Amino acid sequence: MSDKPKAIYLKDYLPPAFFIDRVQLHVDLKEEATEVHAILTVRRNTAREEADLPLFLDGEAMQLNSISLDGKALTPEAYVLTAESLSIPHVPDEFKLETKVTIDPKNNASLTGLYQSNGNYCTQCEAEGFRRITYFPDRPDVMSHYQVAISADKKQYPILLSNGNLIEEKELADNRHWVLWEDPSLKPCYLFALVAGNFEFLQDHFITCTERSILVRVYVERGNLSQAAFALESLKNAMRWDELCYGREYDLDQYMIVAVGDFNMGAMENKGLNIFNTKYVLANSQTATDMDYMGIESVIGHEYFHNWTGNRITCRDWFQITLKEGLTVFRDQHFSADRGSPLLNRINAVNVIRNSQFPQDAGPMSHPIRPDHYIEINNFYTVTVYNKGAEVIRMIQTLITKDNFRKGMDLYFKRHDGQAVTTEEFLKSMEDASGKELTQFRRWYSQSGTPVLELSSHYDADQKTYTLSVKQSCPATADQKEKLPFHLPLSMALLNAKGEELPLQLKSESEAVPGTRVLDIKEAEQEFCFVNINELVTPSLSRHFSAPVILNYPYTLKELLWLIEHDTDDFNRWDAAQSAGTKILLDLVEKKQQNKTLSVDPAFLHLFSTLLENKSPNGILLEKLLILPSELYLAQQTKTADIESIHAVREWLKRTLALQLENQLLTHYQRLNQLVPYEYSMEALANRSLKNICLYYLLMTDKEEYQQLALNQFHQSNNMTDTMGALIALNDHDTAARERALIEFYGAWQGEPLVVDKWLMLQASSNIEHTLSDVKQLSMHPAFDIKNPNKVRALLSVFSANQARFHAASGEGYQFLSDEVIRIDAFNPQLAARVVEPLLRYQHLDSARQRLIRAELERISKTKNLSKNVYELVSKSK
Repeated sequence: MSDKPKAIYLKDYLPPAFFIDRVQLHVDLKEEATEVHAILTVRRNTAREEADLPLFLDGEAMQLNSISLDGKALTPEAYVLTAESLSIPHVPDEFKLETKVTIDPKNNASLTGLYQSNGNYCTQCEAEGFRRITYFPDRPDVMSHYQVAISADKKQYPILLSNGNLIEEKELADNRHWVLWEDPSLKPCYLFALVAGNFEFLQDHFITCTERSILVRVYVERGNLSQAAFALESLKNAMRWDELCYGREYDLDQYMIVAVGDFNMGAMENKGLNIFNTKYVLANSQTATDMDYMGIESVIGHEYFHNWTGNRITCRDWFQITLKEGLTVFRDQHFSADRGSPLLNRINAVNVIRNSQFPQDAGPMSHPIRPDHYIEINNFYTVTVYNKGAEVIRMIQTLITKDNFRKGMDLYFKRHDGQAVTTEEFLKSMEDASGKELTQFRRWYSQSGTPVLELSSHYDADQKTYTLSVKQSCPATADQKEKLPFHLPLSMALLNAKGEELPLQLKSESEAVPGTRVLDIKEAEQEFCFVNINELVTPSLSRHFSAPVILNYPYTLKELLWLIEHDTDDFNRWDAAQSAGTKILLDLVEKKQQNKTLSVDPAFLHLFSTLLENKSPNGILLEKLLILPSELYLAQQTKTADIESIHAVREWLKRTLALQLENQLLTHYQRLNQLVPYEYSMEALANRSLKNICLYYLLMTDKEEYQQLALNQFHQSNNMTDTMGALIALNDHDTAARERALIEFYGAWQGEPLVVDKWLMLQASSNIEHTLSDVKQLSMHPAFDIKNPNKVRALLSVFSANQARFHAASGEGYQFLSDEVIRIDAFNPQLAARVVEPLLRYQHLDSARQRLIRAELERISKTKNLSKNVYELVSKSK
């Protein structure tokens, strides 16, 4: 990139110079060139003090055919046109601007703006895609009323959709047709949507809390209608849940979801017309796993909940993304927990924080949930903004109580409906509704990094007091050196020898409070002294992961094993198992580095034998207890990760567990391996999860009979969950059984793109030694399409998460990924920026690997015409 792109700063925000009160569009869809005719009703923002500001419109990848102001054509001397903008000096305070442009959706491989997917037209305008459709002030604080006409060939594109309500439709000459949509809601241009294609749809009606009948439809490509029912039902469940939990009724007369196969994101919340990646819509028991069903329900809910938290109340500027995304992730997590398993939902959420968000905090792209600057805004649709943002909302709810949080949400909706606002206005609603001051808490929005809590305790048997000491700190991050103390909740309980929660009374209190206590942590150092503690206790800390922090407490392995068995909080039982597994595995790494014989405390093996034998918790928890901490997480716990040793000892421990627990694992597997009709329920999901983890461990014994057991399950399975369970069990074993199963799987499902993605993911995630070679071959396979984000994520992103194979000492994995990043960046910078991310997190690796990665980042940075998306990431990381 010849000219280094400049950063945009939050501190430089200015309100728009002009508002667009009304947008009238006519999009004439034609194969050779699409014409967009726009009429904008423009009004000067008199609150801006600068005199006679020009009208500035964003626009790129289009040809300007004509432009007029209040009906008078403008000559080229009357405006300034660049590759990225159109500006007109000396305009009146109110006027109508009319433009006609030509765009090329058919060859738009960036998948932003208007583009084609499998021959159908669709849009993606968040964050800054509308500027690829017509000239417009492409920013979220310009909210307008939209009227959209669409014309197209009727045979090729019988379905023509946009936001809002269908007003009129008519036939045109040459077998073309025309429709007119009008959206009664004010919206920013990033929520504009248009779809044209040959779709089938499934429809139903939802009756709201005020007895209004809403038409709900799910549109899919022809041949996929049998996979749309679960998405439609999930939508209706989300609509009902938002009424019951937040009092939010849907406002339009219909709600539409359209599934397309080429999409950079998971889905998009465009007002009344959600455009979805097929991955989060299509499902039946033959093609989708239990986890796919969970993902669909969650994302369907997420996009629907945006109708209020994102659409009716939107962001003033893109620095405020967490205002809508963090809040809506929090809402969809609660929806999923209420619809399914709260425990499974919480474990999955925390795994994202620990395995993805904490490394981001520790890497070169660290940023607060509300960043203060960016070069390319699409780079900040991150796990920090989304998932850590959701944890920040959860902390607010914990600190002010659930009842007050609901009052705060009601106040937020009442005050700001129809507005573009900031995180400050959200926090003010929470403060005013609860009466709790959140000034210090605001640091979560402006400070990056992961706080560390160092905890210690002292029990005084004579005084019958238990004192918990808390020290908080936050390491310097790439973007911020100095950190001030955060305000956070620490949920905890004290358990006696029977595993019972003691009522807790602080020295300053008059009476004890039963159950979990929430401590306000605000200072760098604090002490909490509990009185009337008549016996030795074990603390259960950060219950349900009460804050996104690293918590260090000097638990012994014996205490952790006791908590696994006795803690009254199931999440903390799992968390104790993760801590115990981490402690054991890091000890094994040290032994291996010193060439000592590997061994593990028999108490650890005995506990799991006991759990499997006769004291098993529910199937979901037991399955999660059997999953060891990931190699990525373990690598992050060391100053310099020993990739080979971490992989070797984790495999050794899995094999040791498998051999020790073989009889119990086989008993559970045989008990649960019943051929019954597929049912998506938490009980059935728990049974399948436990059965398949047992099968996985049985194959870790390296006994041939279990290879056959997996093949039998693969051939007899009546659902994709069990089919994949068998394949995952086989996947890390370089055997004829694995090869046979993969060949048969592809042969059976090569016509189903989403199932082919699973086939790619399996091979990219395998531990076998020739995985890199396999992935390189697959990148040239007819089943792989480098222009399809789902395929790219399935192969390249999954491979780069494969610690042992991606981080091969030769550096071949780094070189391969860099080559692919450069290829993708030429046509889809947003996707390329996602693919390059694993190369950014190298600080915990050994010096040789760091040198290899830096060399690749340097090579990428010197690529001609490198996008600002990738430039921003690699320039911060070299």
